[in-house]
Amino acid sequence: MTLLERVNTLPENFVWGGATAAYQVEGNTKVGGKGKTMWDDYLKEQGRFSPDPASDFFNRYLEDIRLSKEHGLNAIRISIAWTRIFPDGYGKPVKVGIDYYHNLFKACLDNGIEPYVTLHHFDSPKKLFDQGEWLNRQNIDYFVDYARFCFKEFNEVTNWFTINEPVPLAFSQFIQGNFPPNHHFDVTRGIQAQHNEMLAHARVVNLYKNELKKEGNIGVIHSLTPVYPITDTSENRHAAKLKDAFMNKFVLDATFLGYYSEDTMNSINEILQLNDASLKVEDGDFSIMKQAASQNDYFGINYYQNEFIQSYEGESTSHFNGTGERGTSTFKFKGVGESVKKEGVPQTDWDWNIYPEGLYDILKRVSHDYKNCKTIYITENGMGYKDGTPTREDEVIDDTPRIDYIDQHLEALLKARSEGVDVQGYFVWSLQDQFSWANGYNKRYGLFYVDFETQKRYIKKSALWFKELAKTMEK
Repeated sequence: MTLLERVNTLPENFVWGGATAAYQVEGNTKVGGKGKTMWDDYLKEQGRFSPDPASDFFNRYLEDIRLSKEHGLNAIRISIAWTRIFPDGYGKPVKVGIDYYHNLFKACLDNGIEPYVTLHHFDSPKKLFDQGEWLNRQNIDYFVDYARFCFKEFNEVTNWFTINEPVPLAFSQFIQGNFPPNHHFDVTRGIQAQHNEMLAHARVVNLYKNELKKEGNIGVIHSLTPVYPITDTSENRHAAKLKDAFMNKFVLDATFLGYYSEDTMNSINEILQLNDASLKVEDGDFSIMKQAASQNDYFGINYYQNEFIQSYEGESTSHFNGTGERGTSTFKFKGVGESVKKEGVPQTDWDWNIYPEGLYDILKRVSHDYKNCKTIYITENGMGYKDGTPTREDEVIDDTPRIDYIDQHLEALLKARSEGVDVQGYFVWSLQDQFSWANGYNKRYGLFYVDFETQKRYIKKSALWFKELAKTMEK
């Protein structure tokens, strides 16, 4: 198969990018006055892997931007490390961090790479984390102050995202239990963190659009996981409805309605009751969220997989596959449902379904159900894979399965676009191989292979495919 044998044609002015996150690529966690995040002590205590050196993007961003330009990318997702600017999350800003991001953004623009910048990507300051992080509403005030500083300081940035993946963050912290503070099925904290993050998003949007009256674009990024009943029974359909409300509909309503619909809250309240949990929405929250709901300029969707579910009435239990040992993950949510696999649907080594139909379905659903959703970008999509180790200096790493994965999902995107969904861009996760929060360095996603010992970059076949596909973009 040649690189373009199964290729689609990219539309004119399509955003064709690679995605990164500060903590996963920068390394240098103690350089330049950077403060601790929620991860530093936690990872050290675990002793499994370290965020240093990651991909050493702090020192090697020029090389990665050059590679991006050479391989046809016109955009890059970057997150600002909150603690590189404010080591404690507040106080006096650090010049080293400020200068670093100015230089990084300038390098992007000088090379024709448009930066799309996220304010928060799973890396809350340790001091604020110890005070409750998103469960402490004062954290929202600090986040708004941090956002205000960034909006005023980094005028070269015109495309912003507030928060990356509110649901997976809260889910991994309080339900799955594989992010600090490692709570398992703490449903009260899990749902409350989601609400407070969405309130924080709304306040930052209102700041950007109404107080500062900035002329750029701002939105939020959600990881959406379409949920399907494994068989068409009333019990399984109900399980799918409950899980969908918890994983998708709750934050979609918050984003585009500014409140939670009656249908959504019926499902959420059922989950809360079954798990002796509660949610607190304070007076004024919805008025803030409603103001922001009509002002999102665009919407980022991260899509990796769908979920098949069957009803389940037992106690909650789960096992997270963080090693790539196929078939070891389990997830059973009391009163909600059990995640199951469907015959004929392939999975990665980390038990993630490969189901491009789910991307098509979620794009159509968001466009149909939320009429004030404007332009959509796929802000993450990609395949974790155990890429082979290079044996010579000039080797191109063969990652054909990743090409197949991206090609199938791009086809689903373009199909939805042809049917009227306003999707204008795609960011592969990830630009280069990176440090993974729960998997360390054994799960690779990048277009560019990183030897983490030497930091040498190698080209992957997927990067060459990306380059050839960029050439098809209509002018």
